[in-house]
Amino acid sequence: MALARARQAARRVKDRWKSKQWYKVTAPAAFNSHLLGETFADEPEKLLGRRAEVTLQDLTGDMRQMHVKLTFKVNEVHDNQAKTVFDGHNMTSDYVRRLTRRGHTKVPAVFDVKTKDGSRLRVKPFAVTDRRAQTSATQDVRRIMVEHVEKAAKENTLNGFLKLVLMGDLSNAIYKDARKIHPLRRVEIAKTEVLAAPAVEMDETPIIQIEEEEPEEATALEGDSEDEESEAVELSGDSEEE
Repeated sequence: MALARARQAARRVKDRWKSKQWYKVTAPAAFNSHLLGETFADEPEKLLGRRAEVTLQDLTGDMRQMHVKLTFKVNEVHDNQAKTVFDGHNMTSDYVRRLTRRGHTKVPAVFDVKTKDGSRLRVKPFAVTDRRAQTSATQDVRRIMVEHVEKAAKENTLNGFLKLVLMGDLSNAIYKDARKIHPLRRVEIAKTEVLAAPAVEMDETPIIQIEEEEPEEATALEGDSEDEESEAVELSGDSEEE
């Protein structure tokens, strides 16, 4: 009897796995609807709330952005497509540790902001001084960080604000202003968390620019001369050298 029950249980497990199907997880339109990966489930509703994590390098192809990790959350499923929304970003711990060395002062900050379209985010910027700083200097640097981040959030929608954060424009603006108070080594927006976002995404501002690969040169058609084909290959090689 025990053996029969074990066989029935094993058969039920196999049937449960057979009922599952694969779903493609895609980024929001602001991230060029990039394919983030695939997951499987037996019911589409079970995909809601699942999170996918990729690096910014995976989306842009820029090796300099491999330390930035983006998190997306599944909020909608159609057929075999699981659509996501941006949930937040953070920087790898080893990158942050490399920036903070002995003899420097790290100036962190944590606060919430509200964007032009009503989205609420928790932002965690930090600055690293070029040498040890006094308390009064760190307070002024933190104040400048708060002012710049709040102003950027107030003047931009969620997508516009995220573009300033992920592309480094906001960090550069803070750096140029705060270094007048004390010499700085680096300013970064280490982490963002989306606390609340509009139910319907109306803003279509692209957050990142993804460089598409150039199509390969077309192969020679039947009847073309060999000279024309070799010329096409030479042109392709010239473009690569440029």
